[in-house]
Amino acid sequence: MGFPANGSSTDKPLKFLIYGRTGWIGGLLGKLCEAQGIDFVYGSGRLENRSSLEADLATVKPTHVFNAAGVTGRPNVDWCESHKVETIRTNVVGTLTLADVCREKGLVMINYATGCIFEYDSEHSIGTGVGFKEEDKPNFIGSFYSKTKAMVEDLLKNYENVCTLRVRMPISSDLSNPRNFITKITRYEKVVDIPNSMTILDELLPISIEMGKRNLTGIWNFTNPGVVSHNEILEMYRDYIDPNFTWKNFTLEEQAKVIIAPRSNNELDATKLKEEFPELLSIKESLILYVFKPNRKTPLA
Repeated sequence: MGFPANGSSTDKPLKFLIYGRTGWIGGLLGKLCEAQGIDFVYGSGRLENRSSLEADLATVKPTHVFNAAGVTGRPNVDWCESHKVETIRTNVVGTLTLADVCREKGLVMINYATGCIFEYDSEHSIGTGVGFKEEDKPNFIGSFYSKTKAMVEDLLKNYENVCTLRVRMPISSDLSNPRNFITKITRYEKVVDIPNSMTILDELLPISIEMGKRNLTGIWNFTNPGVVSHNEILEMYRDYIDPNFTWKNFTLEEQAKVIIAPRSNNELDATKLKEEFPELLSIKESLILYVFKPNRKTPLA
């Protein structure tokens, strides 16, 4: 099986096959490819239908495959609790099928996964700065969504052609997007206030394209270094966007009464990503540079 070596770049012109056309990350990836002049096609096959994926690969002849398809549930992951088979079909069967088909063709698959498979524990407690590393075993199975994601990550470790990117609480500069973590929490009646690792898509999605070019594989904590709490984000929102914005907090116990599945809170250690991409900004710097400064509505002090 001839895979390009980690870190080596292929000489032939890039052609990306992207799954997840209708998804948030999939849509942004296409825009980035257009901006960078990278040839790309959206896959038309269904992930769980092997022959349709094989047909896509035969037609497109890509150099890399990006998988941004998956079920997260609408309006949120609680949907997965009552649609377990549909969740397994896409998140487990579909992702594994795509990885397997790519392996047969000697192609690297960049898989946008989730870091919501961990929760703070005694060894990784809030405020200590000790984050979960790539090789740590997932310890959060509170939601069915996270359970399927942890399963598939474990199985994908056996595929030497897969680059697994653990995305968390994704944020972009598009504050009108209902899937944007900032947009979500500004609309909640009440929010918990817990520091978390998060992913600023404006900074990190271009990095994922570069990871494809470098043929990087294995598991990567795909978050900006450090953590930021809900309240810190909402304070920035108030300072940059809406000076009249107010919010109310509630405890995890109070939150548990209004959601079906528990939510993951954690810090991921982004050292590995930072070593590969030294220019990577900390979460708070990235929030200000990529999200709040471009959207500023309040006068400069």
